[in-house]
Amino acid sequence: MKWVSRLAPAVAAAAAVAAHDVLQRKHALLRNYPVLGRARYWIESIGPELRQYIVAGNDEERPFSRDQRRWIYASAKLENNYFGFGTDNDIERTPGYMIVKHTTFGSTVPRSSPRAGEDAWLPCAKVLGGHRGRRNAFRPDSLVNISGMSFGSLSGNAVEALNRGARIAGCLHNTGEGSVASYHRHGGELVWQIGTGYFGCRDSRGRFDLQRLKDVVARDPVRALEIKLSQGAKPGLGGVLPAAKVSPEIARTRGVPVGETCISPSRHAEFRCTDELLDWVEMLAAETGLPVGIKSAVGDMTFWDELTTMMAGSGRGVDFVTIDGGEGGTGAAPLVFADSVSLPFRLGFARVYCRFAERGLHEQVVFAGAGKLGLPGNAVVALALGCDLVNVGREAMLAVGCIQAQRCHTDRCPTGVATQNAWLSRGLDPGDKSVRAANYIRSLRRDLLKLAEASGVPHPALIDADAIEILTGQTVATPMPEVYHYRPGWGLPSRADRDAVVALMTAEPEGGSAPPSPTAAARVTPG
Repeated sequence: MKWVSRLAPAVAAAAAVAAHDVLQRKHALLRNYPVLGRARYWIESIGPELRQYIVAGNDEERPFSRDQRRWIYASAKLENNYFGFGTDNDIERTPGYMIVKHTTFGSTVPRSSPRAGEDAWLPCAKVLGGHRGRRNAFRPDSLVNISGMSFGSLSGNAVEALNRGARIAGCLHNTGEGSVASYHRHGGELVWQIGTGYFGCRDSRGRFDLQRLKDVVARDPVRALEIKLSQGAKPGLGGVLPAAKVSPEIARTRGVPVGETCISPSRHAEFRCTDELLDWVEMLAAETGLPVGIKSAVGDMTFWDELTTMMAGSGRGVDFVTIDGGEGGTGAAPLVFADSVSLPFRLGFARVYCRFAERGLHEQVVFAGAGKLGLPGNAVVALALGCDLVNVGREAMLAVGCIQAQRCHTDRCPTGVATQNAWLSRGLDPGDKSVRAANYIRSLRRDLLKLAEASGVPHPALIDADAIEILTGQTVATPMPEVYHYRPGWGLPSRADRDAVVALMTAEPEGGSAPPSPTAAARVTPG
C-alpha cells in the first residue's frame, strides 16, 4: 500500500532516534521517554520567545519590556510611538518610581506638533576637553550617542549600520575595544575605546604602540579617546574572542594572529595605579591633541577618591568620565557578574558625581552615562543627576533589528546583529537599518527636548535634580537630591556653560498654539 511506503522512512527515522535515546546515558529523561522527551528540550529552547511574545505582560520582560521595545521599534521606523488610554505602570506600588515635575510657566514654550523637535539640534552643554585646553576640544553636536560595541561582538553589517546612522543623526559612535574597523569608516565620527588588549594600537607582542595609535587618529575621524577600565555587566573580568571567530578581517582590525584565541586581559599593562593612569591620560592628550576620558563601572570607591584627590591637587585629569551601570549590556558574561557585580547606574553615578562635586571638579569634567539610558524616562533622570551625554547600546541594536532573542553569546543571533555568521549577518541591510538607527536617536532627542520644555528649560541638561521625585509608596515622594545626597546646584553645568547652551538653544524658534490676543498683549506684568 502506498501510504505504508510513504510512512516507512518516517517510522524508521523515529525508531533510530528512539534507539539512540534509549542507549545514551547523558539524559535520563530521554532514556525513560525516548523521542517524546525531546519535546521538553525543544520547548525549553524556545522559552524566551514564548515568554516574550505570549506570556509576559507589557512591562514584565527584561531587560527591555514589550512597551519599551515597541517605543524603540516604532521610533526607528517613524511609526506612531504614542501609547493610548494612559499608563499601565503600577505607579503607586513600584518602589523607586521616578516622576518628573512639570512647570506651569517656564522660560520655554513647548512645541505642539507631534514631530516637533526631531530635527532640532541638541548639543552637549559642555565643551569636551575645553577645561584642560586640549588642542582638539569640541562641543559634541548630540547629547545622545552610540555606546561602545566592538566589531567582533557585533557583525560588520551592524557596525556599518550604526556608523551610517551616526552620520545621519550627527552623533558620535564609540568603537568599543575592538579598534577601528572598515565598518566604522562610513561617515560617523568616532570615540576610540582603548581596552586592555590595545587592539589596533599594539605591536606584535601585544604591547601598546603609540605610533600606531597616532596613525589611526590621523587617518580616521576619531574625536576622542576612551580608556576602558571596566564594563558594567562584567567588571574585573577580561574578555575572550574564540579562535573560530578570529577571521582575517578581525585579526587585521585588532592586530592579532588569524585563527588564534584573542584575549583581553583583566587589567591594563600601561599603568598600575591611579597616578600612572593620569600620567598616561596626559601623555595621550599631548600626543594626539584629543580629549581623553575613562569608562568604568562603579564598585569600591577607593579609586574614585584617589582620582578626584589627585585631579584636584596635581593639575592632571581626565576630560570625561563614562559611568556604565551594572544593568548594562554585554555580548557574554558569567551570570553572577551580570546580575550581582557593580552598582546599578543611578547609585553608581551619583556616588561618583558626589566625589567630583565635593572637590569642586564636577563642572570641569564631561560626564557620560550608559546602562539602559536609551529610553526617555531613564535618560532624563541621568541628566538630572549630572550626566552631560547619554550613550545607547542595546537600544541602538534594537533599532537596527535586534529582537532581544538573547543569543548574543552563541554566535547565532537570528537577525544578524550580534554574530559573525556570514549567512545570518547578510540579512541585515546597513543602508536600511542606518536610517532606522538615526530615526531612533532623533526620536530620543525629541522626547528629551519635550521633557525639558515641560520642565520649563530650553535644554535637558538644565533639568536639575529637584525636578525629579522618587515614589516609595502611595503616600511618600522624596525629592531626588535627598535620596542621592546632592547639594543645591549639583547636577547642573557651570553658570557659563548654562548661559552658553541657553544662547544656542534659544536661537531655535519656540512653539505655542496661537499668537496672543489683543487683550493679552495689552496686559502689563507687575514689576
